[in-house]
Amino acid sequence: MSEPLLKLTDVSKSYGATAVLHDISLEVRPGEVLCLLGDNGAGKSTLIKVLSGFHEPTSGTFEVDGKPATFKSPRDAGEHGIACVHQFGGTFPLMSIGRSFFVGAEPTKGWGPLRRFDRKFAGEVAVREIRALGITRVTDGDRLVGGLSGGERQALAIGRAVYFGANVLILDEPTAALGVKEAAHVLRIIMQARQKGIAVILVTHNVTHAMAVGDHFAVLIRGTLAADFRKGERTREEITDLMAGGEAMAELEAEIEAYQREHAGQVPDPAELEQLADHQKPTA
Repeated sequence: MSEPLLKLTDVSKSYGATAVLHDISLEVRPGEVLCLLGDNGAGKSTLIKVLSGFHEPTSGTFEVDGKPATFKSPRDAGEHGIACVHQFGGTFPLMSIGRSFFVGAEPTKGWGPLRRFDRKFAGEVAVREIRALGITRVTDGDRLVGGLSGGERQALAIGRAVYFGANVLILDEPTAALGVKEAAHVLRIIMQARQKGIAVILVTHNVTHAMAVGDHFAVLIRGTLAADFRKGERTREEITDLMAGGEAMAELEAEIEAYQREHAGQVPDPAELEQLADHQKPTA
């Protein structure tokens, strides 16, 4: 197995007295799709903000290609080859495809005071990179991004990240707002990125999509890494149950049954039930 491109060791994040992430340790390898799963409020968004440099961790360490790294901004993460594509692609509806593709890194032509944006070059490159991802309907780099479908916008953002050298690609709920056909196309794009040796972190709560493309799975529950496993080690039902807190509920049911045996069938009162439930919460 190849060495990890990105390694997290005991990464935690707190906002004041509120702990959001608790000692997260993960490895992301080239040519691998890591599916980061969890229900709403599990800590997925906070973790990807830490990974992409939007927030610094409170504690813990990062390694990129085996070397210690610190991300104080998204630019720092980008310089280490880490790019994050958010749910709606991070594109600009009123910009042309070419301009949006190169925003912040605009190619120019001419000299001195006559330098200007090279619209033709930008459009050609953007269309080429999008078509390389299987989006053949896009043929004009001057077309406005607002006229693209959700899947085409995702392809534009992913193509941009790959073009500018990303080797760790974080995709934040890329299929959440898409129809079935468009979601399937985005999943194909993820598999193409994997074939190029790019490490993909797919953040999702859709187990079906994760199972279709994932090699490695991590489940977050209330900011704690509840499970870390490889493809084939858990069934779809087990993953869904874990995300929904099914294992904790099963343990709680067992404790209630044990309580009833010890108390002649008496049902625990609300205060006692809360104490039993607290036993199922992960500790920081």
